[in-house]
Amino acid sequence: MTLGLPVTLLIAIIIPALWVLGAGWLAAISGLILLDGFLATPIKSMAPDVKAPANFYIGEDEEFWVKSVYGDKVLSPNSPELRLSTNDRLTVAPQYVYAQPNEGGLLSVFTLGARRRGEAVIERLWQRWQGPLGLMWRQRVDELSITTPVIPNTRLVKEKALEIFTRDATFGNKIQDMKGEGTEFDALTEFLPGMDKRAIDWKHSARHQQLLAREYRTERNHNIIFAFDSGHLMSEDMTDAQGRAVTKLDRALNAAMLMSFVSLKIGDRVGLYAFDHKPYLYTPAIAGTHAFAQLQKLSAQIDYSISETNFTLGLSQLAQNLKRRTLIVIFTDFVDTTQAELMLENMGRLLRRHIVIFVAFRNQALEDLIARPPQNSQDVAESVIAETLVRERDLVIARLKRMGAHIVDADPATLNMSVLNTYLELKARNAI
Repeated sequence: MTLGLPVTLLIAIIIPALWVLGAGWLAAISGLILLDGFLATPIKSMAPDVKAPANFYIGEDEEFWVKSVYGDKVLSPNSPELRLSTNDRLTVAPQYVYAQPNEGGLLSVFTLGARRRGEAVIERLWQRWQGPLGLMWRQRVDELSITTPVIPNTRLVKEKALEIFTRDATFGNKIQDMKGEGTEFDALTEFLPGMDKRAIDWKHSARHQQLLAREYRTERNHNIIFAFDSGHLMSEDMTDAQGRAVTKLDRALNAAMLMSFVSLKIGDRVGLYAFDHKPYLYTPAIAGTHAFAQLQKLSAQIDYSISETNFTLGLSQLAQNLKRRTLIVIFTDFVDTTQAELMLENMGRLLRRHIVIFVAFRNQALEDLIARPPQNSQDVAESVIAETLVRERDLVIARLKRMGAHIVDADPATLNMSVLNTYLELKARNAI
């Protein structure tokens, strides 16, 4: 319309009687616009049929499908474009999707990446398309409000755990009550050559005037509590060998889910506990393989925090919640000895009654500063400070070992199996 106006104006100047050509040009273009709008695919015909994943796994991408069926009675939309909006738990790629024809409709595929745990919300969908003449746009906005949990990545967890049980099944290993092993007293029996002398019950042997030994049976219903520090230090990203940046808290949850799956299969009971500046989640230990799905959903409530961790309140409340001897797996982080002193003081109270696996995360950034060849005085100062912090951290780890805690000091690549192997080792030694 704008390009035609100078031409009609020039004709009107040269031949004034033809001034109506300008008005006719405007009317013609306006009519074509109205015709294009009339022929364009109606908004009601572009109702979307969406297919969203049931769950999002942290660190992985999922496809979100949108299909719009407009039927055969209307013209197909011209240059259809779609855009999707979500909350901050997800990333959307690409920003705009150009729909492709598919069985009498249009098919669009978005790639949604889960970068943070919690409740992911797919908020709304925009669609716009042109008429057959390309002179106008029509737009439709649909409020989707699809809420889907972003949970720890348990796909590899289940595969690895099933691989462990399959390997054991090859040799006919079965989990059952076995006399002579474990820590739970079963009966007294006559002491025979070859039996462990430490099993002799001297009091009853003196009473019956013959050597008697204690028999034990293996316990299967141990309580295991995973305690997560969700303070601001645990929200820091850790980059693995594949270049995936996942927070320490999410890596801790992945390791906990792997151990939970194995523990529930063996017959133990598993519960969750989370705290930052105060405790905010506690689930008593539950048993059975069906409980794994419930633990997955509960783990979505363990959120990232910007608060400073209160070890005194968090660990003391945990000790009050536990009524029987429990294996506690603590995932936390610390940066200075002042904060570590408060943690050590409360860890000592837990270790008097319970067994503790303390999971520490190696600070790769500090190790890189120490290993980096210095180029100037600033590099030397950074290296010295980094080495001091690492030395203080090692002193805290050593004190925890002396107190009786079982330490898992691992990087992202070995964290999951290190936690699981420590648990299986304790089970094999009947230390739980």
